[in-house]
Amino acid sequence: MRTFLLIYTFSLFGILFSIQNKSIEQSIEDGYMIYDDFCIQCHGPNGIGFIKTIPPLANSDFLLNINKSISIIKYGAKGPIIVNGKEYEGNSMISQGLDSEEISDVLNYIKNNWGNSNEIQITAEDVNNIINPI
Repeated sequence: MRTFLLIYTFSLFGILFSIQNKSIEQSIEDGYMIYDDFCIQCHGPNGIGFIKTIPPLANSDFLLNINKSISIIKYGAKGPIIVNGKEYEGNSMISQGLDSEEISDVLNYIKNNWGNSNEIQITAEDVNNIINPI
């Protein structure tokens, strides 16, 4: 019995350590599906948002602050937001109920489309490290 538990434990650790994070390409592909399901209604198919109400994601300086970007998707936001020097006073963004991997995937998609470029892959661990700012 002791030998079985020892083998089982080492096998379990071996499986856990052999699981690798998905590639940036896979994360972006998965992020597209999440964007299409949750974000496109407000930010549009090209990430341009709507004048004065919904800020753009395309060529967005707001995305340069990854912690704020994660926080707004993870927890939502109320009040005005400034993007590319313009204030947007639209409806508040509510949390979409996405898990950490979904948030990282959709951010990888957004940060690598519409004039945005990001070589650093955002991970679920990055999302988990952001706590509610309130």
